[in-house]
Parts: sequence; structure tokens; C-alpha cells
Amino acid sequence: DGQGRLPLDDMLVGTSRTRSSNSLITDSAAGATAFSCALKTYNGAIGITPGQEPCGTVLEAAKRQGFATGLVATSRLTHATPASFYAHVPDRDLETEIADFLVDEDGSDLKGLPVDFAFGGGRCFFLPNSTKGSCRTDDRDLLARAKEKGIKVVQGMAELREYREEGGGDEGTVLGLFADDHMDYEIDRQKNTILTNEQPSLKEMTAQALRYLSAAGQKGKKRKGFFLMIEGSRIDMAGHNNDPVGHIHDMLSYQSTVQYVRQWVKAQNDRGTQTMLISVSDHETGGLSVGRQITSEYPEYLWYPETLANATQSTTFLGHKLADEAEPTEDWIKSELFERGLGIVDASSKELDDVWKARTNAYRANRLLADAISRRAQLGWSTAGHSGVDVNLYAYGYNSTGLVGNVENTDIGLHIANNMRLNLDGPSRRLLGFCSPQTDPDFSPISIVISIELNKHLHSWFDPGAGKQPNRRIGLAHYHGDF
Repeated sequence: DGQGRLPLDDMLVGTSRTRSSNSLITDSAAGATAFSCALKTYNGAIGITPGQEPCGTVLEAAKRQGFATGLVATSRLTHATPASFYAHVPDRDLETEIADFLVDEDGSDLKGLPVDFAFGGGRCFFLPNSTKGSCRTDDRDLLARAKEKGIKVVQGMAELREYREEGGGDEGTVLGLFADDHMDYEIDRQKNTILTNEQPSLKEMTAQALRYLSAAGQKGKKRKGFFLMIEGSRIDMAGHNNDPVGHIHDMLSYQSTVQYVRQWVKAQNDRGTQTMLISVSDHETGGLSVGRQITSEYPEYLWYPETLANATQSTTFLGHKLADEAEPTEDWIKSELFERGLGIVDASSKELDDVWKARTNAYRANRLLADAISRRAQLGWSTAGHSGVDVNLYAYGYNSTGLVGNVENTDIGLHIANNMRLNLDGPSRRLLGFCSPQTDPDFSPISIVISIELNKHLHSWFDPGAGKQPNRRIGLAHYHGDF
């Protein structure tokens, strides 16, 4: 705004605690399930309880009670955060099964599929594994299945423009897939004409979602309204890479989206339509610190944001650019990666040599380039994972004061459910019946994923057990009371 303030700054109401049921540091699956089901679960769990039973989500409850529902993300739609609102699996890596929930989960009491409008990446989990670029573990073609079921499938900007020209109708379900994997970082999307011709921005996807859902939510006698979850997913991934360039541009893209939504929410409330906007992270990533001591001398108490303004690509993009170059020389690395890519004109011989040695390892090169620009900006990172700090909580519109103060992440899910008057028990009971072969003789492979896959795929940090490690549920119960 010219004064150094961002759209979210005026919406700050408190902070959210982020721990999961089995660790003081949550992952995205448990963190998002706290919002969607209003309960704590173990790291890696998607829409299930610590006792490994499916939990009804606010999105499912909203759909069951007549609201329109939507998801927008810049990650794969099958990734942990969006998945936690519509899927129920014991391991976040089961993305083949998660995609099935988005297309095939149509219990009668949901009145169709759980999500009416979904835009994001992750096309590879909708393609049969006999197709080039597929990520599925089976040969199901979910795009063909979606079209059979009457779902409007939108891929790429040309089809999105066509959909808009047709009016962006609110009839039926809409599935937009704009990348095989995650969508690209905003700075890379803007700098690459091919990407801008294929991928909409977060704000563009959100605007389309609001147009669709506001119309769909006003249909019928009850005129219920809608629930929409929007995730600026790539902010987290840039944090994992300790990439300040990708990080800041995706944060600015998210801020622009928040501003757009806030104006829309204000207009709704001015017309007497009770509408609420909540913005929060499920965790912090990277342990980012503004101010980094880069020498053994007394710290300077400085950081240099202008350093980041000189960069033209994310370090992730540059790492892959290096790996794709047939015979990169140190001169090429200096001019293409450091100078043109990061705006660094004083690369040392050691930096050039280290990056050259990593020329076949995009991840390693990415880390080296990220550290080079972070040091010059004097930004510090403590981890390539998540941290356990409380995160800022923002709210605007109807009953935004209900979240003031320091709250548990589960309180946010409860706040949504209470204000929308949602019954989370109804979807939970339906899911328990749906997932039990004893009560459903016609169960499908999706139906029994909870019961037959529980002991597979569980990584050590997904462990739902307690007692073996000091940072598991038993330790947490003594540390901070019962959950």
C-alpha cells in the first residue's frame, strides 16, 4: 500500500498452535485435517482419526447440508492439504486412491461428488499408468471416468478461456487440471510464455471459483451459500527448498488473492449476506528468519530485501536448467544462473565450482543457489522441513472476532463448522459405514482402503503409534494436556 503494509496485515486476529497428535511439529496432512475435521491426528493422516477411522470434514458436511463446495490449490489436488478436505486414507502418499475420492466418491447423502469445483495441478494422478507421465499405480483413466460422469474437465488456459466464454456455468461439477505435477512457482509462470499459456494464477483460479460457487450456492429454495478452500501451496514448497525467490513471489501472489477475496467478502456482507474469510497456515516451513549472521563477527542487524528483487527465476527452476544443460561450463553457470537468474554479479570461484560439481543433481544445485542468494539477503533458514512455531491467524467479515487470541488449529475447524451450522458427525457415520466391508457387501477397492492399507506405506515420521519415542502422543499428553 506504499507504507509497507500487505492485505493480510489489517486482518490479523491471533495465532494458531500447529502440533499434531503425535508430534510437536506437524506435517501438512495432520495440519489440514485439524482444519477439515476439527481434530488432531498423526502426521501423514488424511481425513482420519488417530484411531484410524475416517472423520467427516467441513467440506463434506457442507455438501451434505446443501452448500456448494470448492477447492483451489497450486499444488496437486491430491496433495496433503486439499486432499484432507475430501479424502480419507492412512498415508498421504496414497495419491492414486486420493484422486479416486475426487471423481468416484458419490454417496447418496452427499448428493453427488464431495467437491463441486476443483482447480489445481496433479493431472498425472488422473491418467492411467500405461500413459506417459502418469503417476497412478493402476491403469484407471480418471479423466475419462470424470467425463462419463458428466464432470466438466478443463485443462490449460485455452480451455479455461473457452469455459469462461461459455459463461463458466454453475451446472454440474468442474475439474480443472493445469499441470501434470504441482503448478509452477509464480515467478517462473510469469517469466515463461509457455507456462502463462497453460497455467492460470492463483487469483485467476480463485476468481473463477467465486463466480461459479456464488451462483451455485444460491440455487434452490434454501440458497445455502458455499464453502471454498484456497491454498497458495507453493509457498510451503519454496520454504522446503529454502528458496527465497520462489517464496516471496508466491507469497505476493497469495496476498493479491487475499485482497481480491476480501473485497468480494466485503461486498457480500454489505449486501447482508453473512460471509467469512479465514487465512492461516497449517505450519511454518523452513524456519525462515529475517536477519542472518554470516560471519563470526558481531551481527550487523541487517537484511537486504532488494537482493531478492534482482532475481528473475526461482532457484528450483535454475537447478533444473543446469541439470538439463548438456555441457555447462563455469562461465555459463556464472552468466546464466548467477547473473541472469539471481542477479548476483559477485559469485565467488568456490560458489561457481560447487554448483558446477552439482550440475547433474538439480536438487543439490537448487540448494546451493538458494543459499547463495539467501546469504546475500541475510536471510536465515533453520530446516528444510517444518518448524513448530505458532502461525499467524487472520480473519475478516462475519464473526471474525470469534478467533481472536491464541487458538488450537482444531478451533479453526470448529469455528467454520459452528458458523455454517455443520454437523460433522453425519459424514463421519456415513464414512464408517462406507469403509466397512462387513456392512457393505458391494464394497469397492476404495471402500476398504482404510482397512487393508493401514499397515502399509507408513513412513517412520507418519507413525500413528505412541510410547516408543519421547515426542509421540504420550509425551504430548503430559506436555500440554489432553487433546
